[in-house]
Amino acid sequence: MAQIGEFKNKAYLNRDVTLETAQQEFAGYEPHNIAFRSGVEYLEEENEFIVPCLNETYRVHFPSGKVYQHGKEDKEIPLDIRILILHYLNSAEGVSLKGELISFKELPSGQVYINPFYNRAIRPLIKYFGEQPDKFIAAGLSMGGEKVDKGDAGVKLNLFTMVPITLILWLGDDEFPPAGNILFDASAPNYLPTEDYAVAGGMVVYEMKRIAGL
Repeated sequence: MAQIGEFKNKAYLNRDVTLETAQQEFAGYEPHNIAFRSGVEYLEEENEFIVPCLNETYRVHFPSGKVYQHGKEDKEIPLDIRILILHYLNSAEGVSLKGELISFKELPSGQVYINPFYNRAIRPLIKYFGEQPDKFIAAGLSMGGEKVDKGDAGVKLNLFTMVPITLILWLGDDEFPPAGNILFDASAPNYLPTEDYAVAGGMVVYEMKRIAGL
């Protein structure tokens, strides 16, 4: 899984502090408002949110911000996933998906984070799947995604309920090497900070790699 790093915001590099800050912010919101804005379920009796993330489902306790999986309370959830989940719950604005795809560079300050995004997401996507489109499609479908008519092979899957991610491959030939890209719905800035998308892109690709057995 991609690790958070190489970002202009140096505070983001200290992931323990980032998590603590996200938990403090999370505790200050009204839980029903969080559920409405993020499109996730809130179990009032348990004071917990049910948050689908890729091909897993997590629970988030309110107001502590503790993230775990039901029946797997002893399982350690990677820090990056916990941060992303809390950032999603904190940042979601509840706007509708726009149905228009944008590139990472079109996100706010996307140019600032484009190198980490390319190195952590696009480069591995091409490396692992550029010559194996069948495995790329199969991995995406196994994660609950769907094929899309983009490039030579395309898959759309949900990072979170309101955060679809579209991954695209162009197969190489004698003249050009394989290429790839990862696109987001135009509503993406309303759901996560830009630097989180650099992390999320890598997370998606490496989970696909794991599922494909590469």
